[in-house]
Amino acid sequence: MNVTLWGVRGSVPTPGEATARYGGNTACVAVASADDSIVVLDAGTGICALGAHLPEGLGRVDILLSHLHMDHIIGLGFFAGLYRPGLDVHIWGPGSTVGRLRERLSRYMSPPLFPVRLRELPCHLTLHDVPLGTFDLPATSVTAGLVCHPGTTVGYRLVDAEGTVAYVPDHEPALGCAVFPSEPRWTSGFDLVSGADLLIHDAQYADHEYADHVGWGHSSIGHAIALARQAGVGRLVAFHHDPAHDDAALDRLYGTVGWPAVSPAREGDRYAVITAARSARGPSTFGR
Repeated sequence: MNVTLWGVRGSVPTPGEATARYGGNTACVAVASADDSIVVLDAGTGICALGAHLPEGLGRVDILLSHLHMDHIIGLGFFAGLYRPGLDVHIWGPGSTVGRLRERLSRYMSPPLFPVRLRELPCHLTLHDVPLGTFDLPATSVTAGLVCHPGTTVGYRLVDAEGTVAYVPDHEPALGCAVFPSEPRWTSGFDLVSGADLLIHDAQYADHEYADHVGWGHSSIGHAIALARQAGVGRLVAFHHDPAHDDAALDRLYGTVGWPAVSPAREGDRYAVITAARSARGPSTFGR
């Protein structure tokens, strides 16, 4: 399972010299488990660069949206795969009490917000209200589950023959907890991330910032690490960097973490999960 980070920023794109090393594009991650298909996690501005690198022989793209906040869908209309005639594109995402995924996405992918409507795209497009539970994609099994974030939001667990990746980019598991981590059965997202070889998880706030942002739907770095350690993950990629945290700030924050199994997300980073089932075959290892 090959994982590439195309966008790692939260809330709003932050391009510029001050964010050049970690990246300023919003959330987008590509996961490849087969030669002719890829899974794309979220469609922030990072999906624009991903679209420019799609292989010619690609037959299918599955875009899994965690939720429909603008920073996670703002790049969708600019994704080159949507304009490739005949390419089989499936978009999965949560519906809500106010409408199904097609209705909700159509509010963005239509004038006056966007000049091209979903029905006008030349690819072969299918939209799915993502089921809560497990479903199969080519070479990959996916489990979706609700997580704690404003609006209807899901996290994803992807499993192939080589390993397990969990993706929970917007998540506040400590909300309402007097002490965190709490019991696993009461912890939002625990089943999705438990035992994952690679966990890509919200870590928007520095620990001292979290008290001023309780209820905003995001984790502190310390909470992300606590969840990862409790859940026994192989490696945590701290994701969804705050737009106010430039490269220098992120260097300072992660220079004092002290847990070797955490890496701050950087655009362009690649992880090859090459060992599955740690309990049966030893520790997970990663190529980067």
